[in-house]
Amino acid sequence: MDDGTELRFDHGAPYFTVSSDEVARVVSGWEARGLVAEWKAMFACFDREAGKFRDFDKEGTTKKYVGVPGMNSICKSLCLEDGVVARFGVTVGKMDWLQNGSSWSLTSLDGKDLGNFDYVVATDKNVASHKFSGLTGRPPPLDLSVFPNLSTMFQDIPVRPCFALMLAFSEPLAMVPVQGFSFYNSDSLSWAFCDSSKPGRVCLPPNSQSWVLRSTAEYASKG
Repeated sequence: MDDGTELRFDHGAPYFTVSSDEVARVVSGWEARGLVAEWKAMFACFDREAGKFRDFDKEGTTKKYVGVPGMNSICKSLCLEDGVVARFGVTVGKMDWLQNGSSWSLTSLDGKDLGNFDYVVATDKNVASHKFSGLTGRPPPLDLSVFPNLSTMFQDIPVRPCFALMLAFSEPLAMVPVQGFSFYNSDSLSWAFCDSSKPGRVCLPPNSQSWVLRSTAEYASKG
């Protein structure tokens, strides 16, 4: 902000839910350590054509969990687990499969050997996309022409674009009676959540309110 106040938003996933007993036990452990907390809030749906809220608490029937003090708290905690070595600011420039060693060899963008690994987890398709070349001027790390089976798998991974709008208000929005809502009859907006209403969030300045709105995939595809 203009006065130097730092604003923080969960502009990715707003929360997560649990549907299996095995995951529930893991989340229970996180909750005991203060890494996550249940987000107990009122939810609804906003009918854009009617201009009013409806289906109050319909979307609040399932427990919603959030990271504390932010959604990235879980990842930060995993980086501190025994045996985990986290390296930041390193771009993988090349990935080679070593048939003899049955492992992946990773090389950084500047040509440094990053080591051999049994498994590689990529967070998006850019590891084998031409978009990587547009950002770095280099070929994508994974050459799919060498891995025809992987090429088919990558093509089958769906991509749903969206825009995220982050808003901060000096005081709560009195006209909005809920902390989260989906949109009905809207071609551009999908949902909105009051980020500052989540447990463990510090509102700066006091009584301020922050919201995150997400567009529909169809609207983002036009951009």
